[in-house]
Amino acid sequence: MQQHESAKQISRGECPTCASSDGNVLYDDGHKYCFVCNTYTKKEGDAHMNTQPAPIQGVYQNRFTDGVIDSLPERSISKDTCNFYGVKVVKDMTGANAQHIYPYHDINGSHTANKIRQVATKAFMSEGALPAATLFGQKYFQQSGKFITVCEGELDAMAAYELMGSKWPSVSIKNGAQSALKDVKAQYDYLNKFETIVLCFDNDEHGTKAANAVAQLFEPNRCKIMDLSLKDANEYLKENKREEFTRQWWGARQYTPAGIFNLADITERMYAENNRETVLYPYQGLNDKLFGMRTGELITLTAGTGAGKSSMMRELMHHLLTQTKHNVGVFSLEENITQTAFHLMSVEANDRIYIDEVRKNYTLEQLKAIEDKTIGTRRFFAFDHFGSMTTDEILSRVRYMVKALDCKFILIDHLSILVSGLEGQDERRNIDQLMTKLRSLVEETQCAMLLVSHLRRASGDKGQEEGKEISLNHLRGSHSIAQISDAVIALERNQQDSDPVKANTTTVRILKNRYAGETGIATYLLYDKDSGRMSEIDNPFENTDDTDMEDFL
Repeated sequence: MQQHESAKQISRGECPTCASSDGNVLYDDGHKYCFVCNTYTKKEGDAHMNTQPAPIQGVYQNRFTDGVIDSLPERSISKDTCNFYGVKVVKDMTGANAQHIYPYHDINGSHTANKIRQVATKAFMSEGALPAATLFGQKYFQQSGKFITVCEGELDAMAAYELMGSKWPSVSIKNGAQSALKDVKAQYDYLNKFETIVLCFDNDEHGTKAANAVAQLFEPNRCKIMDLSLKDANEYLKENKREEFTRQWWGARQYTPAGIFNLADITERMYAENNRETVLYPYQGLNDKLFGMRTGELITLTAGTGAGKSSMMRELMHHLLTQTKHNVGVFSLEENITQTAFHLMSVEANDRIYIDEVRKNYTLEQLKAIEDKTIGTRRFFAFDHFGSMTTDEILSRVRYMVKALDCKFILIDHLSILVSGLEGQDERRNIDQLMTKLRSLVEETQCAMLLVSHLRRASGDKGQEEGKEISLNHLRGSHSIAQISDAVIALERNQQDSDPVKANTTTVRILKNRYAGETGIATYLLYDKDSGRMSEIDNPFENTDDTDMEDFL
């Protein structure tokens, strides 16, 4: 490197040899040098473009011997600490420190490499066999003990040692946060002999990520992570905040894998979740069992053909629009958005104005008045769907409705159509993947989602159109529908009953109730074919004798 001592650094980039993200430096004369792996790349046109210098064995006879043991006043590190770690400095013509020289040793304690830090520019270079070296400072401490502190850099290791009264071992990884996992793995046996490993990495995103990754290598309760208020350990020494550092060192938190909490630490979150918005259903029987529909829940509605799924979805759409101040998003995938709009208006009108012949009986003024109370509020959004879509495309539409359009309630009718457009022929797997992602989206956005799911074909003498009692096993495609849903509501109707009231009565059964636990029949809804509405009624089957009821069920 002597022939290039006058060259100036232009940029830093990735090294193709060691994959360091920023260790490879480009100089203005065209050559490159990686300070991580010591790979020297000559400028274009020179012979032997890529060369890696042979490791310098034994005690160096170059830079290290040129240096002297002294304090690092620019870093507030004492001469005693430098002497302990074997750190030397090279002085400039004014007597100020121009370079720090940090010695590295191999597993046998032989001095095998140096890292050199330019004080003015803070740039690093290395010489010798740094990849074969142990952690900085490792040579100077016993092979086991009660505590050891692992830092992100040499200066921080020395600072932590000094801040803690020079009582406890303090070492450093070799090349910053990006090398933490690799360096610690290489010295796992050494570190694992200490009772407690205190990780004192930089107070930034990279330091936090590296500390969590390192902590996972060891058995539970072995690692503690310091939550620094300043950037790093050396900042505490420079600002003379020994007591604060000591307090944070002793108070380092025990590493806990992501997703695991002490319940005593989540009280704020508990009460926030308990205050989630709840909207009552339009039917008292459902409210008695489910206590309403809450934001952050996924509810599945299921039924056979002709049992009233679409009618109930329209009732819920209208109820949410009129009983809340939130926007409502709807994916009615079996009809176009014009039909969806007319169905919503029909509930408001208490008449089937979605039928052309019925709508002709209304004046434009009457229709406009109904429109103003429903779609005219501009709080109702629908998805116009044509053709197949991927799972991510579907989710992006749902997320847009929630995030961009502020839809707090999302209704999807129905799951089978969503799945039918997905790639692959395995319906069960497609449903599993989609349900998992829908659940994650509900958790992420804290919307309330109501999803219609079809039933698999009934076996036996009695089909769903004859009022067969529904169980969770009847859900079409996958057990994940039942597992992931917070509540499952089933609709049963015997359309073949000779009694017109019973033939148009839907039994509403709760199959799953994660919130309150109670399942079973919730209520009975009578469909009025003239208005298209579903209204709650008393049990029309309670006077049926045992024989007739047995035949019915």
